[in-house]
Amino acid sequence: MKKLILTGLLLSNLLYANNSLLITQEQLKEQLIPSLTSSIVFEKFKPILAREGKIGETIKTYTKDGLETINQVTIPSYIVKNTTDAKEEYIVTKDKFEKRYTFLKKENKTWSFFKPIGEIKVVKIKNNNDFFILAPWGEKMIVKKDDFLVSPLDYSEIYRIANKEFFETYKPKDILQK
Repeated sequence: MKKLILTGLLLSNLLYANNSLLITQEQLKEQLIPSLTSSIVFEKFKPILAREGKIGETIKTYTKDGLETINQVTIPSYIVKNTTDAKEEYIVTKDKFEKRYTFLKKENKTWSFFKPIGEIKVVKIKNNNDFFILAPWGEKMIVKKDDFLVSPLDYSEIYRIANKEFFETYKPKDILQK
């Protein structure tokens, strides 16, 4: 298996060079794409629940280790609820949602089950200090030791998946399937 570790040295240099605790998407891409390109591909294996979001609706995303980020529906989007222990909710734009999920069945009047079809590449964080990244939707997102910074295969964005939730929802893709 290829190396999935972002060293503390790389991260320390990034934080020191920018004299900031908030790392932008551009900075993340510049520093992480070389590591992401050498990562193996992971796939989400657990179905999710989703419903249409309402413009102006605010979602606070909580993982097992606390508040991760806050986001607001500003364009047609879906609210996704993972089927993890934390049942974390987050917003996915309609365009991204349609590329990453396929309908399975209705759960009730509000929620439906969807099968994930997206793939990601990952870098595991080994830095001992928590830090913040600027999430693709423009809000702060906390990153902690042993979390994963992930990107779809087109490297269009980088975001955090908390360690516990990562292992509840992702597995290495079996490259022999294709």
